[in-house]
Amino acid sequence: MKQDTWQSWIVSLILAFVFIKFIFFPVLSWGFATDLPLVVVESCSMYHPDDFDSWWNRNGVWYDDHGISREEFKSFTFKNGLNKGDIVLVSGRGSYDQGEVLIFNSQYRYPLIHRLIRVEPYDTKGDNNFVQLPGETDIQPEQFVGRAVGKVPGLGWIKLIFFEGSKPKEQRGFCK
Repeated sequence: MKQDTWQSWIVSLILAFVFIKFIFFPVLSWGFATDLPLVVVESCSMYHPDDFDSWWNRNGVWYDDHGISREEFKSFTFKNGLNKGDIVLVSGRGSYDQGEVLIFNSQYRYPLIHRLIRVEPYDTKGDNNFVQLPGETDIQPEQFVGRAVGKVPGLGWIKLIFFEGSKPKEQRGFCK
């Protein structure tokens, strides 16, 4: 281990894997009260391509029609959305309030990361989606993984680059 050899490199990788899998993630899961304390944003559904005012001019009508004003939206967490490749820190503690970005299990392969737009019943919507997806209305509390409480911009691309080639062409790459 004291010399720079390929064997020491492999041992270091194995030790890093063991530490992350069996110590880091279990402690993080316990501390944040969720099985998924870190998630990578894998789509453009929460993407805001420009400043808030420009985004609101394109998307605000939907929110106005659903009782969410521009000023109210500006007070929401992550009001400027999330980008594909962001790593989101997730907390499973407490109740969920309108405007929070939630991670929840749905009919899709992976959990969705969308904004809570109504509390009774629970409904969500991706900020960059023109309409709600099937499965975003009447979400049951047991479907929730948690709420987004922080993000690390772009670091999730380390994971995404390995899977981008298997996605349909229109879903690959950076958000536009």
